[in-house]
Amino acid sequence: MPQNLKMKKPQGRSNFVYLLIIALIASGIFMIMNPGESNLKKVNLDQFISQVKSGEVAAIAIQDDRIDFTRIDDTKQYTFKEPGSTLDDLLKDVPSDIRKDVSIEVVPTDGQKFWTDLIFTLLPFIFIAAFLIFMMRQAQNSTNQAMSFGKSRARMADKDKPQTTFKDVAGALEAKEELIEVVDFLKNPAKYTSMGAKIPKGVILVGAPGTGKTLLARAVAGEAAVPFFNISGSEFVEMFVGVGASRVRDLFKKAKRNAPCIVFIDEIDAVGRQRGAGLGGGNDEREQTLNQILTEMDGFETGTNIIVMAATNRPDVLDPALLRPGRFDRRVVVDVPDINDREAILKVHSRGKTLAKNCDLRRIAAHTPGFTGADLENLMNEAAIRAAKGDNKNISMEDLEQSIEKVMLGPERKSRVLSKQEKKITAYHEVGHAVVGHVLPQCEPVHKISIVSRGMALGVTWFLPEEDKHLYPKSKFLDEMCSLLGGYVAEEIFFGEQTTGASNDLEKATNIARRMVTEYGMSDLGPVIYGDRNQEVFLGRDFGHVRNYSEQVAASIDKEIRKFLEDAYTKTKKIVIEHKKTIERIADKLIQKETLNRTEFRRLFDEEEPKSKAKTAKKAV
Repeated sequence: MPQNLKMKKPQGRSNFVYLLIIALIASGIFMIMNPGESNLKKVNLDQFISQVKSGEVAAIAIQDDRIDFTRIDDTKQYTFKEPGSTLDDLLKDVPSDIRKDVSIEVVPTDGQKFWTDLIFTLLPFIFIAAFLIFMMRQAQNSTNQAMSFGKSRARMADKDKPQTTFKDVAGALEAKEELIEVVDFLKNPAKYTSMGAKIPKGVILVGAPGTGKTLLARAVAGEAAVPFFNISGSEFVEMFVGVGASRVRDLFKKAKRNAPCIVFIDEIDAVGRQRGAGLGGGNDEREQTLNQILTEMDGFETGTNIIVMAATNRPDVLDPALLRPGRFDRRVVVDVPDINDREAILKVHSRGKTLAKNCDLRRIAAHTPGFTGADLENLMNEAAIRAAKGDNKNISMEDLEQSIEKVMLGPERKSRVLSKQEKKITAYHEVGHAVVGHVLPQCEPVHKISIVSRGMALGVTWFLPEEDKHLYPKSKFLDEMCSLLGGYVAEEIFFGEQTTGASNDLEKATNIARRMVTEYGMSDLGPVIYGDRNQEVFLGRDFGHVRNYSEQVAASIDKEIRKFLEDAYTKTKKIVIEHKKTIERIADKLIQKETLNRTEFRRLFDEEEPKSKAKTAKKAV
């Protein structure tokens, strides 16, 4: 209700301003268009009498002391007589034969002219007064806004609107079970308190962006028969110190009046970052807001029956005091969905969409490892847009597969025209990736090769895993580095030099080698982690940061990274030279078709390999 009022006030003020402007314009036009006395000529009383005597007057109208008369030539004039005198006194010397030809009318005085003159006299003052009232109301509203600056902006969920429930949330079974317990605790507190259990103070949802943390919170709001307050962490922080803390106090005051209830703070890392991480003193707006949240969640007051839910994708930057038991008692991890969850999510987002009979959502789920719920929703939406754009009645399997490529790699840029030489270099580069990755056992199967530009890339080689993986051995990283260097080595062997197209591949290969050395303990330096794995940057920390390894170890790290890359380069070069004919054949076909799918690539590779093996056997004999 207050939100509706806030929306109506600006509209009413704007309507008042419009009416004021229209009234001013209308009154001005009326005063301009109203002739008034501008078309009448004023004459002296003697002139009027002489004109009557000469028979030049045709009609006379008397109103109080004013005499309006019309001449024979239809000219209108007026004059004024003395108060108390009559027309007969003025025209007593006019012959009767002339007076009888003059039409005389006495206009009664009813006060109309008085009110008309009064209105036109007061109208400017009325408009000025209305303008002053409008300005005073504006100032009053500004004062009210200033007074309500420290009020909470939390929104209470409207129970009359359609609510999201746990049935609308696919996957995340463990997270839903944790939250169902919270909802049940609020609905049936006696069942738990009889066993001595206490209501959880806080539940924090942790997961990558797009995994459905906010959706789960909306589902809790739909399932719980209690008030649900929703606010973002950024809405606490303002440029004035103390406003955020005031809003926190007001939020919990509202929550206590509506207890039992749930308070959901989205993106809590906006105010919950670790204290003392910046420069300067502690009189910081964010720190004061966080201190107030800590006090409200676990202060002297107990038994408030308020559950605070929060969501973040950066739990590593949160203050430890915020995560301790007694504040956020439960930490619910919302992970990236696996293949079964992805299939269930696709089914949820396919509601209201007409799918063709050949659509296999299981296959689409298998082709989208690493996709979050938001990515899958975007995929289904892109497929629907593509089907509608093609004037199709339903979404086909081709629409879904093309949407996967669009979401992962970006739309095709067919407008980018490559020269013949650039197209050839790109083809050999991509085939180099594909052949090396196909030969090495730890690399994922080749799904598609294309030299059609997508995003910033001139071409793309798409490796698609056959199953979800959670553990990666050292051999996989070594093979992936070789696959990444496949395009770099192919350019060197077939064209005698490298191009800038391998820049991103080298960056990825270097990152893999660095992480193998510094994070995974997969080098000769042993099972030691070097450096801080927390990549969050704090200005204050950076000034006082001390590396946990010496310059000698840093040189050894660089040496190990270079060794990994050099070994991968040597191995890749050997593979490319060994399959040189195969790469040439597949590259020529790729230049013609621009895109090769998994089946076409394997057929071309298998056709060339027996010939190469036969020649090798003949030479050995």
